[in-house]
Amino acid sequence: MAHNILITGSQGYIGKRLVTVLKEHHTVVGIDIVPTEGADYPYYQVDVRSNQLVELIRQHEITHVVHLASILQPSNNPERDYDIDVNGTKNVLQACVITGVEHLTVTSSGAAYGYHPDNPEWLTEQHTLRGNDEFAYSRHKRLIEELLSQYREQFPKLKQLVLRPGTVLGKTTKNQITALFNKPRLVAIKGSASPFVFIWDEDVLAIILRGVEDSKEGRYNLAGDGALTLKEIAQILNKPLLTLPAWLLKLALRLGKLTRLGRYGPEQINFLRYRPVLSNTLLKEQFINLPTKTSAEVFAYYLAHNQELLDNDK
Repeated sequence: MAHNILITGSQGYIGKRLVTVLKEHHTVVGIDIVPTEGADYPYYQVDVRSNQLVELIRQHEITHVVHLASILQPSNNPERDYDIDVNGTKNVLQACVITGVEHLTVTSSGAAYGYHPDNPEWLTEQHTLRGNDEFAYSRHKRLIEELLSQYREQFPKLKQLVLRPGTVLGKTTKNQITALFNKPRLVAIKGSASPFVFIWDEDVLAIILRGVEDSKEGRYNLAGDGALTLKEIAQILNKPLLTLPAWLLKLALRLGKLTRLGRYGPEQINFLRYRPVLSNTLLKEQFINLPTKTSAEVFAYYLAHNQELLDNDK
């Protein structure tokens, strides 16, 4: 059955491709803060915090909302970032409840579990979402999931599908993680394997598509089978791996931030040291034949389309 679907963040990396996929069989409306000319679907330059949201949902008789809008990289205005992420999500939830939207899909993140030394080897959906106050992205995702939990209890008629991706990779992915791979050498922390779980962007699209069309509910980790440690990634890239003790890396980060030569402070060490490793058991049980690629296959696919990463001179 065809749905009327609103996508927030429709001009983002996943958003643009999701619009293309969904509008083949559904009516799609998009909002984003990016000005766009010549869109071939109803598009509005609207902030997720806007009061216009209720009016747009009613105007287009929206039945399903896919909430992708999010701050991926912290800005120099943390209050604004929080307002967009957390209060923006609350505004989307309120608009859905007011207008009687049937189904809401939200892209959360594996970062909602947090980067902690006592994380289990494999995190399942049953584990507590703890986030990290020192990482705005991780903290915001935890707070957003707390909001979602409150709305599930208070407004059960609004079905929720919450997706927690690991590191998303595709042909043209560029983010904080891929920037690490692009460096002439990789840096590891002594005593920390720092495993990465990857999910193919095409699998993410397929999971959202199926979730929306079937109005699926629940919380799911999004990751391919297995994980790759930093040592394995360095070997695949044929790049040197510089392994440093935690205290030395903290000192280097602190000095870099003090001298404004580096963007990140010593608190960022846990981002590599205690990476959340996501189990995809529940995903595979409920989304048959997905994901289609393992973490290793996703990384190989990414490299096949980014050969420059294999050049140690770049």
